[in-house]
Amino acid sequence: MIIISMPKNCHQLYFHQEFLSIKRIHVFLYGFLITLAFVKQNCKMTEKIRQIFEDEASAIRNIPVSGNYLKAVDLVYEHVHGRGGKLVTSGMGKAGEIAHNIATTFSSTGTPSVFLHPSEAQHGDLGILQKDDVILALSNSGKTREIIELTDLKNSLFPGVPVIVITSNPDSPLALKSDCFILTGAPKEVCPLGLTPTTSTTVFTVIGDALVVLMMEKIGFKAEDYAKRHHGGYLGVKSREKSAKG
Repeated sequence: MIIISMPKNCHQLYFHQEFLSIKRIHVFLYGFLITLAFVKQNCKMTEKIRQIFEDEASAIRNIPVSGNYLKAVDLVYEHVHGRGGKLVTSGMGKAGEIAHNIATTFSSTGTPSVFLHPSEAQHGDLGILQKDDVILALSNSGKTREIIELTDLKNSLFPGVPVIVITSNPDSPLALKSDCFILTGAPKEVCPLGLTPTTSTTVFTVIGDALVVLMMEKIGFKAEDYAKRHHGGYLGVKSREKSAKG
């Protein structure tokens, strides 16, 4: 008969291994749950981002398209390219940032344009305005006090300077005072508070792009014209290469 003797601490070893196995399972489950929570949160965030993009894209698709776009382009063309004036854009706050962007885009594509801050206009900067200019003002509400005051100051200096307004409200003071207004479609801001200019500034930008492109086509703006105004950087090189190819 063979007798196998077990070590004295065999039962301790067994329980130690069992304990380690349970601990590994707990660690695995904890890691799994953390990963699952992360994946779930990531999916939720991804869906939220997609919804924001969809809401802004929907706002763009719902911008009203009317003959006022052509009217606005004709006004700018007449005063800038016909009379030798310039386009003066203006806006307050976030709308002002977009107005400034529109001005620089017009300038780089053959239509001289400057941005006039409505508050600074009351402290001497209104002097940049000349009799053959045309104003493009951005105001989502159409009630921006500084823009209303700018149009009143304009009237005391050069009442013949026309005003184009981009706004969400056709019955607003600025729309009613304007020579031409373009509507945004009054999109709802994607900001969770419904306050921060987000969707409205996207729409402002797109409308500005549409006006720029229409004007470029009207004046027959070409790559060689762009190269003369945008010499530096990648776009400068690209425009010169494109103009060289004809």
